Amino acid sequence: MEVRIGVQNVARELVFESAQTSEEITTAVSQALSAGTVLSLADEKGRQVVVPAASIGYVDIGAQEKSRVGFGLS
Repeated sequence: MEVRIGVQNVARELVFESAQTSEEITTAVSQALSAGTVLSLADEKGRQVVVPAASIGYVDIGAQEKSRVGFGLS
């Protein structure tokens, strides 16, 4: 699942693929924002992405994409 995080006062956004579900990511974002701590998420390669909650501009959680096989369009 693709996750995009916009950071305040930074021109580029953080974009990574995560194995976490959208519910897990939403819960982590909500807890970090309400507690004023850091948002910590893991990408598919096991790396941690840590962003201070006060600096988060937005979080865009993409839909779970099924892997495509072949050249056909659907």
